[in-house]
Amino acid sequence: MSLRQTLQIKESLEDLLILKKKQNNYKALQKLQLLELIKENPTLLRSETAKTIQISTRTQERWLKIYQEGGVEKLVAKRKSSKKSAIITDEIHQGLLKKVNSTSDCFLGYWDAQRWVKATYNVDVTYFNLRAYMIKHFKTKLKKPRKSHYKKDQQAYEAFLKNPHNIQVD
Repeated sequence: MSLRQTLQIKESLEDLLILKKKQNNYKALQKLQLLELIKENPTLLRSETAKTIQISTRTQERWLKIYQEGGVEKLVAKRKSSKKSAIITDEIHQGLLKKVNSTSDCFLGYWDAQRWVKATYNVDVTYFNLRAYMIKHFKTKLKKPRKSHYKKDQQAYEAFLKNPHNIQVD
């Protein structure tokens, strides 16, 4: 059997509506809807309020606990994860940085970077994790144009330009 709401919302309905209009995050909007629903009708069961907002009752309990501890500001504050990568160490990061910035010995793609990390450091990193890491830390792109191809032989290129048979006449 579901329990009735026992939490008293400190903010007025008008304050909650104003805060809802300012939100651009869907989760924060849902949290404010929960507070608004409890404020309007405190006799609703917990399961009913959770079903109305389309969240689980456990999520509702966590949100209300955060509200009790820090108020509405803490509830709608966007928390940023500062979790450091456990797989990609500083040593691997520095190696990737050198390889990404190299003009003569660069990666051909994220799959090449994945193979290089496995061969050099004996660490298995999934393609998608390595790709996301490289985009985040090195601002890499798949189709980034380079000034020159890394295998290009400069002497052969100059010899090609000097040969009069290579010039096409339209």
